[in-house]
Amino acid sequence: MIKIALADDHKLLRNALASLINTFENCEVIFEANNGKDFCTLLEREQPDVAIIDYNMPEMNGLECANWMKDNYPQVPILMLTMYDTELMLIKLLQAGVKGFMKKDIHPNELNKAIQSVMTEGFYYSVHTSAKLAGFFTEKESIPFWEKILSEQDLTFLKLVCSELTYKEIAQEMNMNPRTIDSMRDSMFDKLDVKSRVGLTMYAIKHGLVII
Repeated sequence: MIKIALADDHKLLRNALASLINTFENCEVIFEANNGKDFCTLLEREQPDVAIIDYNMPEMNGLECANWMKDNYPQVPILMLTMYDTELMLIKLLQAGVKGFMKKDIHPNELNKAIQSVMTEGFYYSVHTSAKLAGFFTEKESIPFWEKILSEQDLTFLKLVCSELTYKEIAQEMNMNPRTIDSMRDSMFDKLDVKSRVGLTMYAIKHGLVII
């Protein structure tokens, strides 16, 4: 029996995922957690064979949780649930010891395959994930790093961030919902490994994306 532990702050999705996994042959969910912090506490009481963790969680996100597990329970393979799969994020998760990636809309058969694969092969990478990573490493080195990870929309947002406009005004300028802008900002933090608007501005200036 493959013992599985889940961590996801969306209770409805987590419960549905647990119910689905429990229908798989030789699979059993032994515990569920609302966030990364609770997950790590529960992990100290009982170790699963596979951990399925959501990237976006309060208190302790998927990357932080993976880094903690790498130091404390490296023998437990992690499958990461994420809606974002930029090359830089995938590389960060790989460095944290994550053994596979799954989108939240994954097909049940693919989920089962991922669990079985990480148990037998030690990893699980979908065709989509493999292609993104291969493309990242095989592109010509002359291409600036930011060109690999930033879209035209990202560049527009980054240039506006360097102005005196508020995030609300940036949303109006880009004809987008303020919440979408907030999500774009958080995604940019992950992509560029910065933690504030000042960090975004300094990155843009350093790489010649804006001139001030």
